[in-house]
Amino acid sequence: MNLKKILLNLGVLAIIVSCATNPFTGKKTLAFVSNDQLFPSAFAQYNQVLTENKVVTGTADANMITRVGQRIAVAAERYLNANGFQGYLDDYKWEYTLIESEQVNAWCMPGGKIAFYTGILPIAANETGVAAIMGHEVAHALANHGQQRMSAAYLQQGLAVAGNIALAKDEQALGIFNQSYGIVSNVAGMLPFSRSHETEADKIGIYLMAIAGYNPSEASVLWERMKANSGGQAPPEFLSTHPSNDSRIQNLKALAPKAVAEAKKFGITSFRPIN
Repeated sequence: MNLKKILLNLGVLAIIVSCATNPFTGKKTLAFVSNDQLFPSAFAQYNQVLTENKVVTGTADANMITRVGQRIAVAAERYLNANGFQGYLDDYKWEYTLIESEQVNAWCMPGGKIAFYTGILPIAANETGVAAIMGHEVAHALANHGQQRMSAAYLQQGLAVAGNIALAKDEQALGIFNQSYGIVSNVAGMLPFSRSHETEADKIGIYLMAIAGYNPSEASVLWERMKANSGGQAPPEFLSTHPSNDSRIQNLKALAPKAVAEAKKFGITSFRPIN
């Protein structure tokens, strides 16, 4: 069997076993690892992070992180229930933690474990900014992006093995394949895959923040602050795991009116003051 047929068969196999459904797009997604396996591992990693860092509790900022997180979680449940995904969050174990660190970062583990670093709060600037970040990070978990990235990595490794098997008797071709495969599979495969997740999380996140009662127009304003904080230091978009700041800002501006319309379906006709 030649390499083309091997790759084709592996691609077909990937489609067959992709049994997870993204509740926000309706698309089938890669799911070589089940959430039953992924969630316990994520929870354990989260607990380890908490033991290795200084957790901030009882402050106004820590309380804000919890408050915003709870509102985003409620918004997610309302959206999912309204769209026929009752029980989707049954295995999620929501937790919201503020960690003292200069890192400009926040993340949400598969299964709903969330961490904000104090270093991102000046860029968030206010509770609405926190909601924009929170919505985006929660969206990654809700759309099973961690599961998909892990599955894609398995597929990438499997294709590399298949290529080596198919070309084992042709040393020259094997050498060319091994030299080029990593670069090509990343630039043409893994990086666009990651950027698509970020764009998807931006869309889901801005909807969630609006349903939670936060003005979605502020999401693009947040990313203008993110851009300013980066000092313009970023690789070309096609070599990055994330869309460019300018792409995100324009996309979020275009999505804001749609998020307002989506929030109206849930009775949200005005938003919390920006403070």
